[in-house]
Amino acid sequence: MIKGFGGVFWRTKNLESVKRWYGEVLQLNLAEWNGTVITPQIGNETVFSLFEENDPYFPTDQQVMINFQVHNMNETIQHLENVGVPLAKQEENSEFGKFVWIHDPEGRLIELWEKNSL
Repeated sequence: MIKGFGGVFWRTKNLESVKRWYGEVLQLNLAEWNGTVITPQIGNETVFSLFEENDPYFPTDQQVMINFQVHNMNETIQHLENVGVPLAKQEENSEFGKFVWIHDPEGRLIELWEKNSL
């Protein structure tokens, strides 16, 4: 029945500031309607996963965490350093790939993921 995710939507206290941050830091060019379309690419998946209320994987006061796939984690980390965005947690490697975390201007934890090649 489900074809895919139609979008991710959240409220923000300072729209223009947060919009600029996502453009500069994550290079998401948000249009005048305050959004963008991320076109799926072959080999990318969208994961839907539930967590227990007290699971420490991301802050328990944050109801949702967004995960963006990146092409190259080393280049991503270098870009984050260049624009002055510190990592919230250092890079971790697992059977699923490489992960780092950053905070957006309103303190939301964001996960960045480079999927392992098959």
